[in-house]
Amino acid sequence: MTNPLLVDLSRLQFALTAMYHFLFVPLTLGLSILVAMMETVYVMTRRKIWRDMTKFWGLLFGINFALGVATGLTMEFQFGMNWAYYSHYVGDVFGAPLAIEGLMAFFLEATFVGLFFFGWDKLSALAHCAVTWLMALGTNFSALWILIANGWMQNPVGAAFNPDTMRMEVTDFSAVILNPVAQAKFVHTVAAGYVCGAVFVLGVSAFYILRGRHLELAKRSFAIAAAFGFASALSVVVLGDESGYAVTDHQKMKLAALEAMWHTESPPAAFTAIGIPDLASRTTRYALHVPWAMGLIGTRSLTTEIPGITELVEHAKARIRNGLVAYAALERIKVDRKDERARAEFARTQADLGYAKLLTPLIRDPLKATEADIAQAAWSTVPHVPSLFLTFRAMVACGFLLIALFGAALWFTAREAPAPRWLFRVALLALPLPWIAIEFGWFVAEFGRQPWIIEGVLPTALATSELGIPSLLLTLAGFTLIYGVLAVIEMRLMLRAIAKGPETLVEDPAALFPGTSANEGGARLVAAQ
Repeated sequence: MTNPLLVDLSRLQFALTAMYHFLFVPLTLGLSILVAMMETVYVMTRRKIWRDMTKFWGLLFGINFALGVATGLTMEFQFGMNWAYYSHYVGDVFGAPLAIEGLMAFFLEATFVGLFFFGWDKLSALAHCAVTWLMALGTNFSALWILIANGWMQNPVGAAFNPDTMRMEVTDFSAVILNPVAQAKFVHTVAAGYVCGAVFVLGVSAFYILRGRHLELAKRSFAIAAAFGFASALSVVVLGDESGYAVTDHQKMKLAALEAMWHTESPPAAFTAIGIPDLASRTTRYALHVPWAMGLIGTRSLTTEIPGITELVEHAKARIRNGLVAYAALERIKVDRKDERARAEFARTQADLGYAKLLTPLIRDPLKATEADIAQAAWSTVPHVPSLFLTFRAMVACGFLLIALFGAALWFTAREAPAPRWLFRVALLALPLPWIAIEFGWFVAEFGRQPWIIEGVLPTALATSELGIPSLLLTLAGFTLIYGVLAVIEMRLMLRAIAKGPETLVEDPAALFPGTSANEGGARLVAAQ
């Protein structure tokens, strides 16, 4: 039986490194597209300001990209260090997307990043623009393969357990790639990255405008970020809805926990806008319901029901009992590889083998489990409802606040009258919002899958390496220290680049127009372009 503290520390370490790494990924995705759009305008207009914008935002992209690559390597090493049994059990399936991602990141993506920074005086304007778009597409397709791997953990299609090798093996690689959960996660995650990049450009541009610096660059950047961000934020809502629909089909317990839906409701189910889930009474107090909304979001119909937590637990009990038949058959196959009756019995029940393994943390021999053990294992399939319920709503709230911000920025940008200063202050204060929403989103996706590391196939408690607690505490402290230092380096480099600004632009617009303030001089400078 696995030490629970070992499992918790392994999970904590991976969560630390993964959530830290994903501070850089969304900004890389968003800035890469924005930089490509700016250089496209430069190629079309040949106006130097757009070239300066491309170089300035490209520099910030490069700083962020370097830290993202460095922190991403650590995550992949952890599969072999902290999650050895997981790597052994599903390495044939999980390893392929990671290998392809590594090839794209280190050969395709890195090549175009190098050409972007060092090819300005060696390539034609059109060729360099093509390189920039390939760099942007490379960062996006790199994310695709990571999310295919993660999506398979949420919905393990195209693979089956082989009783001869005692491992999961690929049966249909196209099904792994076209996994509907993976595809929904990819478009939703990429759109969230675009929002992050747009908020970053919007906030930094607002900072310059409030300070009366680099107004030519700032106003153009603010305008393009407002339009791109508004479209991206709306797409996040639409694609998030599609992701929720995929959860309804493949992760019913996660959906029930997100909604604190303790019992199955008559269709169409209501959406609980706010409330306080109570684990003791298994009810949601002070709940405010929106009639029909959850049924429409989750099932796209008025007649399909969404099962509640209690009913799903009963279903899990049945799957555990069926899984014990598969477990017993597998034990017989280990003794006699030619036992055809055991193989037939295993083939009939192997879909529920993972549910039988839920008993392993509770009892050394699952075949000796009592009804009380089965009930406890079935209830372990329920993630912590209050955490998911509240985190999901906080994520959604951040998203709608960002839509409002982009909408206001786009409205005032489209008007001839100057935008109010409060808008720029709000844009600056809103800088952390996309990261908060994204980290909350990953918490919902990953914590909501517990107790599974692979949904319905392998419990998290069985996936760890046989490490000592002191080793884990030491590496956890080491990662925290190193990542803390990297965070300081990242922030100093970014802030220094932002404080310095683009070198080729006029630092004080008022100097061009004597007798005017910085804001007035900047306005006249923009008008003169």
